[in-house]
Amino acid sequence: MRKLSAKWVPKCLNVGQRRPRCQSSEQILELFRRDPNDFLSQLATMDETWLYHYDLETKQPLMEWRHSGSPRPKKFRVQIFAGKILTSIFWDQDAIHLIDFLPKGQTINVEYYSSLLTQLKDILKEKLTPRKDHQGGIVLALQCPGSPGTCKLEETGLPVPGLPVS
Repeated sequence: MRKLSAKWVPKCLNVGQRRPRCQSSEQILELFRRDPNDFLSQLATMDETWLYHYDLETKQPLMEWRHSGSPRPKKFRVQIFAGKILTSIFWDQDAIHLIDFLPKGQTINVEYYSSLLTQLKDILKEKLTPRKDHQGGIVLALQCPGSPGTCKLEETGLPVPGLPVS
């Protein structure tokens, strides 16, 4: 007998949550199979991250006059952040197209996320001009706010993931 620890997995998804992810992945893989040389130019992705900001403390206010033989005063470092902001960044192989900072008090819901994707779609229409040998458009992989599998595609007002957005 030996002692085993559990294997860590990122998320425990049920079949209904895994199915759309698998379908989207298969569509993107099919796009790669059709034209591997032009694949990355048709793909855009995004990431969300929390940015923390801190109030910096200088040593000047902590200085005090002491006798030359006395020990230095001690100050324990405390890293309490002054605030944080959720940042969404959208990019492709060539550039960052959109950086969005979530307003304070706002939560990411279907309406907010859909408006972000609509902004991105408009930006990409302006920045990307289709070539003669390219159909145009770009693939957006659907990512929904909240728990995985809770977003309904019809609520976003966006096309099916894995299909070109033009």
